[in-house]
Amino acid sequence: MRRIAMALAILLAIFGASEVAAGAWIHAKGYVAQRLIALAWKHPGGGDSPRRPWPGADLRPVARLVIPARHVELFVMDDASRRSLAFGPGLVAGTPLPPERGNTVIVAHRDTHFTFLRHVASGDEIDLESGDGAKTRYRVRRAEIVDRDDTQVMEDDGRAQLTLITCYPFDAVRPGTRLRYVVVADRVA
Repeated sequence: MRRIAMALAILLAIFGASEVAAGAWIHAKGYVAQRLIALAWKHPGGGDSPRRPWPGADLRPVARLVIPARHVELFVMDDASRRSLAFGPGLVAGTPLPPERGNTVIVAHRDTHFTFLRHVASGDEIDLESGDGAKTRYRVRRAEIVDRDDTQVMEDDGRAQLTLITCYPFDAVRPGTRLRYVVVADRVA
C-alpha cells in the first residue's frame, strides 16, 4: 500500500511539474519572441517590408505599441492567427495602420502580451509607430466587455481610432471564454 501511495505521489509531482513548465513555456516563448522581433524592428532588411525576426518565421512586425503610463512596449505582428499570437499582438486583417484613417484593431492573449489591459484607464495615451517611423498618438476613450460574437467593435465608423481586444475575464482558468475585453482609443490631433 505504501508503494502505491509513493508511486501516486511521484506521478502527481511529475504531472504538476509538467503543468508548471507548460505555463512557463508560453511566457518564455512570448518574451524571447518580442526581443527577437525588437531586433528585426531596429535593423530592418532591404526592401519595403520589415525583415523576419528569425529564420523560417512567417510573420513580420508592422508596428510598435507603447503605453508610457503602463511601461508597455510591444511589437505588433502582421498576422492575428492563433499561432502568431503566441509571439505578440497581431493586427486584424483588413484594418488600417496609421497614417491611414479608420479603426486599427489589434488583438493579443490576456495572459501574456495584453495582461496590462486590465489596468489601462480612460485618458491613458497610446503611441503606435509604423515601420517608417511615423508615430500616432491615441487617447483611451472607453473600455468595455462584449460577447466574442459582437464584431461591432471592429467596424470602421469613419473615426481614426485604435481598438485593443483580448479575452475576458483576465483571471479565467480556461482558455476560449465567450467574453472579450475591449479598449477603444481615439487619435489625438
